[in-house]
Amino acid sequence: MTDASPDDPHTPAVCLDVGSCWTKAVLVLPDGTPAGFAEHPTTPDVLTGVDAAVAAAAAAAGRRRRAAPRVLACSSAGGALRLAVVGAETLTATEAGHRVCRSAGARVVGVHPGPLEPDAVLELSSRRPGAVLLLGGADGADPAVLLHNAGRLARTRGHWPVLLSVGEDARTDALDLLLAGGRAVTTCPNVTPQPGRIVAGPARDAVAALYARHVLGAGTGRFGALVRSGTHAAVGDGAGVLARLTGTGVLVVDVGSATTDVHRHGPGSGPVAATVEGDLGVRDGAVGVLTEAQTEGIVDPVEADLLGPAVATLQESRATVPADRGAAAEDRRLAAIAAVVALRRHLRHTGVLADPAQPEPGPDTPVDAGEIGLVVLTGGVFRQRDAAGLAAAARTVRHDAVLAPLLARAEVRVDSESVLAPAGLLAAHGREVAASGLLAEHLTG
Repeated sequence: MTDASPDDPHTPAVCLDVGSCWTKAVLVLPDGTPAGFAEHPTTPDVLTGVDAAVAAAAAAAGRRRRAAPRVLACSSAGGALRLAVVGAETLTATEAGHRVCRSAGARVVGVHPGPLEPDAVLELSSRRPGAVLLLGGADGADPAVLLHNAGRLARTRGHWPVLLSVGEDARTDALDLLLAGGRAVTTCPNVTPQPGRIVAGPARDAVAALYARHVLGAGTGRFGALVRSGTHAAVGDGAGVLARLTGTGVLVVDVGSATTDVHRHGPGSGPVAATVEGDLGVRDGAVGVLTEAQTEGIVDPVEADLLGPAVATLQESRATVPADRGAAAEDRRLAAIAAVVALRRHLRHTGVLADPAQPEPGPDTPVDAGEIGLVVLTGGVFRQRDAAGLAAAARTVRHDAVLAPLLARAEVRVDSESVLAPAGLLAAHGREVAASGLLAEHLTG
């Protein structure tokens, strides 16, 4: 059903977004008119859900017997990058892991301090890591534990890569051990160069690069030929089209099942920054949303108790739709909270907001928040027909105590038709007219 033929901007296209829980397809005509929408639970073999969604979107537009439209696809099927941390000491390794994951698309799934013994190796493997961050302590520290752990990881079964973040004095020996075992290794400067000091920036960049490859999911065979970019890239491209259309700075928040992305585009300067939060989502990442919302002071204990049962259910339910209006309201509330947390983190990461918990220096050139004229909330969770409920989600962002001063002159809109990622796919494939028409009709009008 899927067609990977050369693109022709004068033919219809199915814009396909393969998520960790849902596969969504929108049939778009050359002028940007959406002519069909379908979604299907993401299937274990991926392609079954892909073919079903594409067929349903084409059939919804009455195109069942016509030539197959061009399929433009992106994917976040891999979800957040699951990162296990192996280090010398629990507190330092835990804090280092969370700082490295922050805004880089990863989530800490386990911390293993001290020498890795057989039972610890089994526990690490049971966490199904997508990568392992191997720390060695402060520069100049005794490398015995590091080299022991490097040897253990080299002999452990599993295809996950190792991110080696240690001092230069111990790096060569640890790297040799890992490579001798056939392990893929990425090296970066030491996250913990001195006792009590964490420098997460270089390792965070390395994790973000690993996430960009991981997020595509099953990237081989027909699926690999079809999907060439991550959903976060498509949404970023859509944000760029939106900034050009509106002539203002744009912030886009894409709330997914497992991750939440934030994209910043200036009206003429192109992309400014993009971040991906691997612990925030409305299904796999629901627990992270509630936890971080309490840490940030967005949710009080009473609301946390009320949302707790729903969050526990969502964590396990994956590809489900709300069964009633109450469940839909809980979905929207969690999505709005995730958007607030992700926006706060993004603005701290880019130097707009000060973060007292992060002693690292900010970017050399902080972002000017005064240029933000439009904030857009997007993601499948916002594809609802409850106008009052969606307006409440927008108000949650607009009136957040931390964000409100920065967004005083910005409008907050909800992408209730899920057109932003499709617009990005269209623009990335030379269909700027269709992309602009789609956004003008359904988001900027």
